[in-house]
Amino acid sequence: MISGCSSLSYFSSTCITGASVFTCSSSLKLNPRRRFLFQNPRIQRNQEPLLRSGRPLVMESHKPMFDVDKFDDEFVQKLVYDALVWSSLHGLVVGDKTYQKSGNVPGVGMMHAPISLLPTAFPEIYWNRACDVTPIFNELIDRVSLDGKFLQDSLSRTKKADIFTSRLLDIHSKMLERNKKEDIRLGLHRFDYMLDEETNSILQIEMNTIACSFPGHSRLVSELHQTLLRSYGDQIGIDSERVPRNTSTGQFADAMAKAWLEYNNPRAVVMVIVQAEERNMYDQHWLSSILREKHNIVAIRKTLAEVEKEGSVQEDGTLIVGGQAVAVVYFRSGYTPNDHPSESEWNARMLIEESSAVKCPTIAYHLTGTKKIQQELAKPGVLERFLDNKEDIAKLRKCFAGLWSLDDQEIVKQAIEKPGLFVMKPQREGGGNNIYGDDVRDNLLRLQKEGVDGNSAYILMQRIFPKVSNTFMVREGAYHKSQAISELGVYGAYLRNKDKVIVNEQSGYLMRTKISSSDEGGVAAGFGVLDSIYLN
Repeated sequence: MISGCSSLSYFSSTCITGASVFTCSSSLKLNPRRRFLFQNPRIQRNQEPLLRSGRPLVMESHKPMFDVDKFDDEFVQKLVYDALVWSSLHGLVVGDKTYQKSGNVPGVGMMHAPISLLPTAFPEIYWNRACDVTPIFNELIDRVSLDGKFLQDSLSRTKKADIFTSRLLDIHSKMLERNKKEDIRLGLHRFDYMLDEETNSILQIEMNTIACSFPGHSRLVSELHQTLLRSYGDQIGIDSERVPRNTSTGQFADAMAKAWLEYNNPRAVVMVIVQAEERNMYDQHWLSSILREKHNIVAIRKTLAEVEKEGSVQEDGTLIVGGQAVAVVYFRSGYTPNDHPSESEWNARMLIEESSAVKCPTIAYHLTGTKKIQQELAKPGVLERFLDNKEDIAKLRKCFAGLWSLDDQEIVKQAIEKPGLFVMKPQREGGGNNIYGDDVRDNLLRLQKEGVDGNSAYILMQRIFPKVSNTFMVREGAYHKSQAISELGVYGAYLRNKDKVIVNEQSGYLMRTKISSSDEGGVAAGFGVLDSIYLN
């Protein structure tokens, strides 16, 4: 078994001519001689980057791993049946929205999670690269979070255009004014990537610092695919040993347990901040189950409104909710304006931030994950403000897709002329928020008429063009053969107490696959399916 070393939002590469360039940087401009080419001038067009062996690096996943067209319906139905049985027996389930109570009463109205029937091929060299940079990104997030001036200055204009970000910045500003220190800092992150055929590289889509979904279910999908391949691998023609072992659930739970130990109150609990209606609760319950069964730590679930109603902070900083001291606050909610329908939720967020509880994330970690900060970090010279190791900086830069402020008039002009080559991103987490195609042009023209203030609510990103492959997607008990694209998310866990780094590791992975014709791809939002990878 090979061990393990966020919303899909991009379009397939079948509509565009590929290029043989390898690296790209957000500081590099569009090459007007190509339809879409972020080109490093140090690399000649006819060069292929080499592996240590001297062989050229090629994206081997371009070759189909198996031909789904050769499978007859009877064989596929057998696979689907076994997959549904396995999912039901092993907890790979979500709430069925047709049942009213399925979002808040466990065990009522369950159905299998949306899944890919078989794993998706992924080049091992790129898998290793994504794993390799995860601890560096973890450390970067922590260092950026400590630079309050950088966060406030970088988001100062966004604050004027985006009310939600403004409220987060207000809380952060108050913590800075009080010189509030977070000695124990826990980050449970996910870094999302796609393989881009245009640049022949793996490019990062975003950094997620709050409410990273599916650390429970992603492990189960990997195990499901391994099980199916052990039974049917000879007929399919692939080996279960090439599906990496996925330890996301255990590693995230272990990191929370270590944070609980650092807090040093054996009577305290872990509090999971949840939405009032949560049909993805079972993914969350996997972490709570491991905390209880492996570490003897109690986890409670509260909405922000319940925290405001039941919570208080004692003189020593202890957060008390429902009569229980809280050691760790783990947010699986609180990342969208919809999670803050009233002042009660904002009061709860302030209460949590004022306390001594370990927050996952702190308000500073939360802000570090905004799209605007990611765009700022991609500027030349900014990484050097936070990292010293030149090799580490080079590794991160190699992952960056093109990211620009809307103040860059040259890029805005190109985006208006060729909107299909860009994605327009607001400061939001979760699926369904990004802007694509002609809507990019329409929104840019609208902002030009309204004035510059609205520009800071968005960034522009290079649109990534991944390889399309045929796959079987399973939803509501039925399979559909579709042309699909995939996105790899690599989890990272980070725990620090003052100067001591306790955990900094890659912590499993999440693969999500969606129909190639769809712009959005969030699984919980109904756009994509859970998947795993097959290394080639």
